[in-house]
Amino acid sequence: MSAPHTSIFREYDIRGIVGQTLFEQDAYKIGLGFSQLVREAGGDKVVIGFDGRLSSPALVEALAAGLIEGGVAVTDIGRGPTPMLYYASHHLAADGAIMVTGSHNPPDHNGFKMMLKNKPFFGPQIKRLGALMADMADAASLKPAAGKVAKHSVFDAYVARLLQDFRPGRDLTVVWDPGNGASGEVAETLAARLPGRHVLINETIDGTFPNHHPDPTDPHTLVQLIERVAAEKADFGVAFDGDGDRIGVVDGQGRILWGDQILVLLAEDVLAERPGAVIMADVKASQALFDQVAELGGQPLMWKTGHSLIKTKMAETGAPLAGEMSGHIFFGDRYYGFDDALYAAIRFLSIVASWTDQTLAARYDRMPKLVNTPELRFDCPDEKKFSVIDTVKARLKGGAGAVNDLDGVRVTHADGWWLLRASNTQAVLVARCEGKDQATLAGLKAELSGHLAAAGIEVPAGL
Repeated sequence: MSAPHTSIFREYDIRGIVGQTLFEQDAYKIGLGFSQLVREAGGDKVVIGFDGRLSSPALVEALAAGLIEGGVAVTDIGRGPTPMLYYASHHLAADGAIMVTGSHNPPDHNGFKMMLKNKPFFGPQIKRLGALMADMADAASLKPAAGKVAKHSVFDAYVARLLQDFRPGRDLTVVWDPGNGASGEVAETLAARLPGRHVLINETIDGTFPNHHPDPTDPHTLVQLIERVAAEKADFGVAFDGDGDRIGVVDGQGRILWGDQILVLLAEDVLAERPGAVIMADVKASQALFDQVAELGGQPLMWKTGHSLIKTKMAETGAPLAGEMSGHIFFGDRYYGFDDALYAAIRFLSIVASWTDQTLAARYDRMPKLVNTPELRFDCPDEKKFSVIDTVKARLKGGAGAVNDLDGVRVTHADGWWLLRASNTQAVLVARCEGKDQATLAGLKAELSGHLAAAGIEVPAGL
């Protein structure tokens, strides 16, 4: 019996390096263990799907073998983006769902995102699944018996559902960049059915990601999109990560709209129809977002970073819209509450098309111009990262600034704020600072650097 590598079990999913820390036997055991949890929850039907990575077909086959061995009915929706699998779980009334995907990670990585009873499967649930897997023997054969897996495409139904909430307006020119990820075919189909002029780049699904890494939070991955927007004189461009649950946007002048700026525009639209609604964002978001939501008559709610945590809190509060700096956008308004970058793109396109007196670039010019750092991520051992947060938190007691310890520490002063948190998925610390001007930002960075140094952490580049 070979136990799975402990590093593959993360807070929100299971993922590792194929052939080094993640193997087909692990996929089989995930299926076997997950089937037990589905049956314990009173269910017997699981839907599965996979992204465009070269390792995904073999992993999904092994996963299906484990699920079948565990006694549940398996429906395979085939290749596509993660949100299409989430949609299938609702559309097909499944009890559980597993997506084989490496998301925005390098080509040799892969993993599994899960839902149980249409709710996020994370944290203690993943730990329990890991414990079940550790006690399992390896399978003699990973090949499913013929006819055991039902194949059922939801592609057309999913595209139709995405288009259902599109609101026509003026015609726009839009450049789409799926980054050779799993959303390519859906994006191509949407573009063919939408009014206006739509240009696609890197729409062919290719698990080697030959053109650029599929992560729209990294400015380097948006260079090609920015160049094409300029060449086409487009109104804006959209980009997706490897599995289509995170969005990036650039305006007609090639300027990047970050997750909180995208969320502001979406919130304006939602609050126009649902005044007073709760709008959620994670602790990394700009103060400008929370201030603008309040000015629009909404109830801004800051919450912990992590797509599973956001979705869970969203369900508790009934918030119609939530988002993260990472580009995860969650619509409960007219949709299911899960993160779907393709759906967010449709809603965003509808908003910009409805403007008769301004462009996205002009709207960008009117946004508050605060000065901030990007998200700074720096290595810190798993066994140390949370103690660093505790040390800094203790140092802040009785000091200047309002301290929010919801997720790490976010310290707010009259003219800016800084954040330090421990990643739930990697051996890193995450920092961000924002001020009203460069001088203020420099002071905030110095304050944070002092706390890091006192906690025995080398101050990273950018602070």
